[in-house]
Amino acid sequence: MSTGKTRDEIAEAYSSEPWWYDLRGFFILTFAYNSTINTQLRFFGPHFGPNHLEVACGTGTLLELVLKWRRWKKMKPVKVTGIDYAPSMLAGAKKRFAKDPNVKIQHADAADLPFPDASFDTANIANSIHCFPTVDGALRDIHRVLKPGGTLAANVLLYPDGLPPLRWAAQRINDWGIKKGILYSPFQEHDIRQRLIAAGYEISREFKSGNTWNVVARKPAKPA
Repeated sequence: MSTGKTRDEIAEAYSSEPWWYDLRGFFILTFAYNSTINTQLRFFGPHFGPNHLEVACGTGTLLELVLKWRRWKKMKPVKVTGIDYAPSMLAGAKKRFAKDPNVKIQHADAADLPFPDASFDTANIANSIHCFPTVDGALRDIHRVLKPGGTLAANVLLYPDGLPPLRWAAQRINDWGIKKGILYSPFQEHDIRQRLIAAGYEISREFKSGNTWNVVARKPAKPA
């Protein structure tokens, strides 16, 4: 993996106004992830248990879209706890969900979660696992707070491939993101898959979309 910044340097890199983060994120999604909002809605939308943890929720823009998609699909309402480490991102999310009693937003480090063991039915990490400076610690602590049989869904930015023009564009965006501090490192698929298994998960579902690996991983119902 590339040498990235610390969690505090990464949080500082997300100190822009929330609207700029959202606009920037759209271009990164399109040209670096080579993915779409619709793909993410269909992937993350169904993955909400009764008590759900949204890790690195940012400004809450995607989370809000996902919850609207769920209402449109007439899915059951759920309780959501959203966490992020960047104060400016949290400010945007808190404002966005201030009137929603089912969504709680709080400051937390994904590798040191302030929740008891077996607190959540499901967890999502959308567009951010590759921004964590302590990926293994985050995967282990999310595993800890999931209930036995609970599942984690994540999309992971991979090193770009495909046709040269798109691959070159994605690589330049990744290089800029690492320099800026908003990206720690992309992954090789086999590497992040092994990290999940080492953290105690079982892979339930996986597929590649553009330059992202989408995975649903399960915490075993009984200890191995």
